[in-house]
Order: sequence, then structure tokens, then C-alpha cells
Amino acid sequence: MAVKRHEYYKVEGDNAVAQRRHCPRCGPGVFMAEHKDRVACGKCGYTEFTK
Repeated sequence: MAVKRHEYYKVEGDNAVAQRRHCPRCGPGVFMAEHKDRVACGKCGYTEFTK
């Protein structure tokens, strides 16, 4: 299944604002996947657990 990257942004005026977090290790351009109990980077494996 292909990722529709345009769905990760919202247009506000003349700017596109990212709706998901970027990976702190990989930097801008790599979004983190949102799971029920964590957010994870699919590229490097960085994970943050939520409460």
C-alpha cells in the first residue's frame, strides 16, 4: 500500500503545516507512525511510548 503523503499536511493560508511528528533522529521528511500506545519511526525504529 502506498503512503499518501499529502494527507499528512493541512493547508493554512499559504502554508502547508505537518499534522504528524517528524522523527527526532531522521529529521524532517520522515514521519512517525501513530499507534494506540506509542509513536514509532519506520526508518530507524525510534519509539516513544505514550500513557
